[in-house]
Amino acid sequence: MKTIRSFVVVVMSAFTVLAASSASADGFGFGFGNSKDPRACARGQAQLDRNVRTAINYYTLAFNAGKPRLAVEKYVGVDRNGNKTYTQHNPFAQDGPEAFIAFVEFFKGLFPDLHVDIKRTIAQCDLVMTHAHITTGPNDLGNAAMDIFRFDRTGRIVEHWDAVQPVEAESANDNTQF
Repeated sequence: MKTIRSFVVVVMSAFTVLAASSASADGFGFGFGNSKDPRACARGQAQLDRNVRTAINYYTLAFNAGKPRLAVEKYVGVDRNGNKTYTQHNPFAQDGPEAFIAFVEFFKGLFPDLHVDIKRTIAQCDLVMTHAHITTGPNDLGNAAMDIFRFDRTGRIVEHWDAVQPVEAESANDNTQF
């Protein structure tokens, strides 16, 4: 069981890092955030809310509904030439929307009951962070995942970072991971 959970953590790390375009500095030295196009930064709550809905819809459609190609079509941005773009920061995953589609199809094939339950979101400028509980079936404790999505000025996902950890059966405190 430990081996399977370790495999799931590695694979979930690979799947959790999505999105698109070129990496950029945020002006604060963190290496992500404000894109090369300062017009991408949300100019109000309505744009932040749009970006949050896009991040949730992207994952829900790709993983829960099992339609990653449609998720990419609807929610991933394009480069200057009009091609879908997807910059991946997870060292276990390749760049590009086709790599994301192939991964989701592979992983859903292994775990048809895979489910992503987004518990909370945080939005700032051109970034949305999701905190999710990812399970592969009804008896799986799952993984806690935090994903950071960067958006272009049209509100499409163009870049992604993630951090994933297993949900533990026992904890040193009385708090949950969610």
